[in-house]
Amino acid sequence: MSLKPTEDSTGSVRGPIPHWYAAGEEPLSIVEGSGARVYDDDGNEYLDFLSQLYCVNAGHDESRIIDAITEQLERVSYVSSSKRNDTRTELARRLVDVAPEPLTDVFFSVSGSEANESAIQMARDFTGAQKVLTRWRSYHGSTYGAAGLTGDPETRAVVERHAATTGAGKFLPPIPRAFDGATGDELARKAAEHLEFVIRNEGPDSVAAILTEPVAGTSGAYPAPEGYFERVRELCDEYDVLLISDEVIAGFGRCGDWFGIQTDGVDPDVITFAKGVTSAYVPLAGVLVNGEIGEWLAENGVDVGQTFAGHPVGCAAGIGALDAYEDGLIQNARDLEPRLREGLEAIGDRHDVVTSVHGRGLLWGVEFADPETGDHYHDPRVDDGENPVERVRDVAAEEGVLFGSGRPDVQVLVSPPLCVDADEIETAIEALETGVEAAFD
Repeated sequence: MSLKPTEDSTGSVRGPIPHWYAAGEEPLSIVEGSGARVYDDDGNEYLDFLSQLYCVNAGHDESRIIDAITEQLERVSYVSSSKRNDTRTELARRLVDVAPEPLTDVFFSVSGSEANESAIQMARDFTGAQKVLTRWRSYHGSTYGAAGLTGDPETRAVVERHAATTGAGKFLPPIPRAFDGATGDELARKAAEHLEFVIRNEGPDSVAAILTEPVAGTSGAYPAPEGYFERVRELCDEYDVLLISDEVIAGFGRCGDWFGIQTDGVDPDVITFAKGVTSAYVPLAGVLVNGEIGEWLAENGVDVGQTFAGHPVGCAAGIGALDAYEDGLIQNARDLEPRLREGLEAIGDRHDVVTSVHGRGLLWGVEFADPETGDHYHDPRVDDGENPVERVRDVAAEEGVLFGSGRPDVQVLVSPPLCVDADEIETAIEALETGVEAAFD
């Protein structure tokens, strides 16, 4: 395939091939952004209630990030990932300061997929065990290793068509549908008992780590019931298994604290991060590890690496982003969570096709199903044809608000930048309800 621009059958010049591209659809062309808003090449304005890919946490024109990037470029634009750099060291220190107390060391990467792969390699080397357990209905990346960890079949099956991945086991997520409609304490108990069953049947000595999102990202924004992660932590301690919290989406204020796992009051052994660490202004990712793992890595060395891991410009962007988060953005997410939750729940109260509203902070999912049967109107994993949930988002976009799609696409994801204000939330709620009415009434 030629990499030069080519003309399609209408004479228009095609751009680069998009990711997550559905043949026959024309992606939106975004050319400008400010705060919680973006603009297409026709000048149309949209409220960005998916933060592009759940990553522009600080908004689209945060001057502290832009200034930090500019200053770094004027000093030195690149330093090898095998060398030390003052900006890289400063960001690592800042990350340790805001992370759960047991986490003391940082290993930088480039993307969330690569951060998760780095974390599981460390876990396997450190423990001497091979298996990593992840949830069905999860997403951890689309590279070969990360796709093998992912529970979402639309990603995992696509990658595994040509090369099987190994060393990953699966367990059920703590959602009512997986446990006969259980909720609350009963759901927490049943889901934890199920996880212990899986650990025992895989063989505890063979399990290196449990890798899980504290609040699901693109797999549906569902949080765990209270007490669940406390029991997961106990199981990891009991069976000598590492607990890895995938914070690629849940981190950096998205769920109302620096990291999503902190909203459950649990300390993991490892955190993986990306996206919001720079508010997506520059690609950057990494792994935070506890002191024992950090000391082990220092003594044994690291035999692999990535050219752009810990890029100084990315680290500068990260410092600027942390400054912005500390200066009121995380607090804004906490303050506006009730308004967003209540607005979404009100839509559910008025429309019985909305069967679940769930989330935390500024990360929420609105799920649709037949109220009489509980079955989803369209499950793209098994159904062909049109999906009414796509219609909800399309109409909302026509109303000037962009929302996200979940895995599976039986839901709308709501994930605005942390700089959003109350009026913008009200506007988005109205657009979403207009979409629901157009698709289902």
